[in-house]
Amino acid sequence: MTSTVPPIPPDRQRELVALVADLGPTFAERAAGYDRDARFPHKNYTDLRAAGLLGLCVPAHYGGLGADFATYGLASEELGRHCGSTALTFNMHTATMLLCGQIADDLEMSPADRASHERRRAAMYAGVIGDGHIHAQPFSEGNAPGATAGVTTTAVPVEGGFRLSGRKIFASLSHAADRHNVICITPDDPTIRLISVPTDSEGLSFTGDWDPLGMRGTVSLTLLLDDVFVPSEAELLPPGVFDQVAHRWPHFYLTLSFTYLGIMRSVMDFTADYLTGRTGPGARRDNPQKQAGWAQMQIAYEQSHALSRRVQREAGPDPSPEAVRRAWAAMVSVMETAPEVAGMAVRVCGGRSLLRPAPLERLYRDARCGATMLPWSVEACLERIGRAGLFDTEETGPHA
Repeated sequence: MTSTVPPIPPDRQRELVALVADLGPTFAERAAGYDRDARFPHKNYTDLRAAGLLGLCVPAHYGGLGADFATYGLASEELGRHCGSTALTFNMHTATMLLCGQIADDLEMSPADRASHERRRAAMYAGVIGDGHIHAQPFSEGNAPGATAGVTTTAVPVEGGFRLSGRKIFASLSHAADRHNVICITPDDPTIRLISVPTDSEGLSFTGDWDPLGMRGTVSLTLLLDDVFVPSEAELLPPGVFDQVAHRWPHFYLTLSFTYLGIMRSVMDFTADYLTGRTGPGARRDNPQKQAGWAQMQIAYEQSHALSRRVQREAGPDPSPEAVRRAWAAMVSVMETAPEVAGMAVRVCGGRSLLRPAPLERLYRDARCGATMLPWSVEACLERIGRAGLFDTEETGPHA
């Protein structure tokens, strides 16, 4: 089944990706500093806001740029090409815009739920377009793989809203986002709820140190919710709709991979420049071993890129089992090929390519971080691919 949202024309797609590309060189210049200090890229977000890109996937009739899922994939890849941490955190913001927009429009709601959702997302979009709000999406608790499994954060209904208690690990945009959109459950009900919590809410705090291997600019601390009150209007999706996403729009969980496609592209760009002498100590393109390594890099990149592009085109509600398998395969391919290509680049370019300020060592570290990211970690996807086609659909569980 195709999405109810009409696809963006190719010319418009190119225009939107060009907006990101225009900011790219500046973001690339700043990337080393944010990585070195493990500091959030605030200046990049100031530029994204000024360019209207916080509204990239906000529908046009709400004042946004109106990008659909496939167009976002292209824009996110371009952003990842210049700064992985900015691209990965921007994904958290934009994923909420897509979830409440194109994806919600493709899912079932009662007329009453549709009306309340329309009202609530209009308020959310107004905050993004009018006030420049940045949204985070801390879902993970580390209890179990899967988008709807292992959720222990609770939302206790009270007069006028909910009281939230729980914790989220790797909460990207800590201290930087205006709102943190968490998944939670109400007591005695496993239905997943998506509730938006303002950063300045009483009882919301962050804990832990942030000194990771890569993606250091994401600043992903542990978020604590201690009896935090939020009004009923803060529930971004009607009850049960988030669960529908896992069953009916699973490509939503593929968005993290777009950043890593961009990182791979950046590794390819660097290697070509290094071997031809545009950067580095001098041209090395006449060396047969370098040529062979460069050939291997190109093949690995093109294979992963082609599969990802096919899967992006297939994204929509109610995909076939074969389409879901390809989406899992694309996730594994990107998250495994990105560090593989970066590792080949180290070998092909040689030891001096790892010296700062050259970006390769940062790209290599960033590329290593994708495989563990939930809910579609490499391990989770491999487990599902390994069972796909060998068991009845009922035995394999939801897609996410």
